[in-house]
Amino acid sequence: MTEKHRHLGELLYKAGLVKKEVLIEAIKTSKSSNKRLGQVLVEQGVINEDILTKVLAKQFGIEYINVDKAAIPPDATKLIPEELIKKHNILPLGSSNGKLKVIIGDPSDLEAMDAIRFRLNTEPECYLGNPTKIRNYIEKSITQVETTQEDDRLRHSIDATAAELADIGNELHEVALRAQEAGGDDDAPIIRLVNLIIDNAYFMRASDIHIEPMADRVRIRYRVDGVCMERDNIPKSMQAALVTRFKILSGMDIAEKRLPQDGRIKREIGGQDIDFRVSSLPGVHGPSVVLRILRPDAVNIGIESLGFEHDNYEMFQRIITRPNGIFLVTGPTGSGKTTTLYAALQELNKPDKKIITAEDPVEYNFPGMNQCQVKEEIELTFDKILRAMLRQAPNIILVGEIRDGVVADVAIQAALTGHLVFSTLHTNDAPSAITRLIDMGVKPFLVASSIQAIMAQRLIRVICKKCKVVDENPDPFYLDALGITREMLQKTPVYKGAGCTQCSGTGYKGRLAIFEMFELNTEVRELAFSKAPTTELRKAARASGMRTLRQDGIIKVLKGITTPVEIVKTTGSEEEIIGA
Repeated sequence: MTEKHRHLGELLYKAGLVKKEVLIEAIKTSKSSNKRLGQVLVEQGVINEDILTKVLAKQFGIEYINVDKAAIPPDATKLIPEELIKKHNILPLGSSNGKLKVIIGDPSDLEAMDAIRFRLNTEPECYLGNPTKIRNYIEKSITQVETTQEDDRLRHSIDATAAELADIGNELHEVALRAQEAGGDDDAPIIRLVNLIIDNAYFMRASDIHIEPMADRVRIRYRVDGVCMERDNIPKSMQAALVTRFKILSGMDIAEKRLPQDGRIKREIGGQDIDFRVSSLPGVHGPSVVLRILRPDAVNIGIESLGFEHDNYEMFQRIITRPNGIFLVTGPTGSGKTTTLYAALQELNKPDKKIITAEDPVEYNFPGMNQCQVKEEIELTFDKILRAMLRQAPNIILVGEIRDGVVADVAIQAALTGHLVFSTLHTNDAPSAITRLIDMGVKPFLVASSIQAIMAQRLIRVICKKCKVVDENPDPFYLDALGITREMLQKTPVYKGAGCTQCSGTGYKGRLAIFEMFELNTEVRELAFSKAPTTELRKAARASGMRTLRQDGIIKVLKGITTPVEIVKTTGSEEEIIGA
């Protein structure tokens, strides 16, 4: 029997990669869910995608290639039309002897091979690579170029539109309002301006848009990778029309100018339906409007892409697959807590699990989960939803935030009665979460017995890969703060971003998280039971192997992922407090 005719399960079993009992269950799941066996095994965490790809290569008799190490020519993507590359997830390597070399992610995709033969009149020579890595490479090499071009186009357009508005002056205020009340016209300058502000922010990867009235102008700022960047200034005469347009789009009352308001906008950009959560706040110079951009891809990044080191990743996977107990994620607003919990829930979201969430607000909708929105105005609070949840027989519960002792008590009772509970808490570090819960009025023995683990996290900016260079003269202040010596630099240099068009000159593009994983053991539970102070809990956690936020950040500095400045800035205040 040749390898290519052997069953995937047989190859995995013979290689000692999957146990017989696990394989039998996976085959049953594959048939019932109509998914491929390999996909099921990867989703269950039995094997990773790299191992699956290597075994598939053996099964189909195709040579495996590591996409990360493959010598892909810079202009290789020009050999095949972009729509074919994206549709079939294939990556050209070059051509020789009349054959086109391509890396494919799915060896059973015969349609892709036929398309190449038909469109290019050539015979493909196939190699098999990790499909996720192929997709990531395509995104970096093709999609980012398109994004940059679109960003430049929108930037020129918004400048031109702002200039047009400045020329029109005060007269446009009444004209724009009349046009909006009549239904508006996409060619109207104020409408084009609002559309361009939104589109420009999206293509810049911004998380928020800030429309801020000043004494003499309206300032437009975008928050990119956690940092506000001033992008445009709109004439003061256009303030009323601009704010009114945003209120109309988000369903707010344009006549109400004294009270804060909330709304939502749904808009299609780049082929995706994007939601915007809008907030209006009255101010001295007029209402400030902030749009939070809710991207579907922002919470679909997967656990592997969050930034875990290998040991923390294994601990995280072990904790979220336990049958009961509480798993807390702590950190300030905007530290990525929700994204982390969503990534965990998506991994656990299987047909045999019932997941219910209580959120305020529900920002992203996920198929297969029962999501409930907190509504304080009708007294539909976290604790009421939680009590009702328990009558729905869930396996997994997500509580958006533990805000008081009542919610904490109900969540703990749920954990003690056989449910796995995820939630967030606002504390500086992981050990202080125990003290915080006790201060809320939760009995110490309940805290000690119900909590499985606590994880603190922060988001750090990642050095732009396009302009990444060795930092020849790193600031000694930041090196000393992190304990990085000159001897260490001789072996492992630190890097920085020189600044380029891809990162708008900042030297950073994208963000990852740093983590503090604190798994409770017997000693810590005893300390919690005896109401020990946070300092003692922290010492016990460190003694049990917990790595602090700063220590996790140092690892990422030495790996060339981020800079010493970013880690000190992100962890400075809390690390000084805890003496790390």
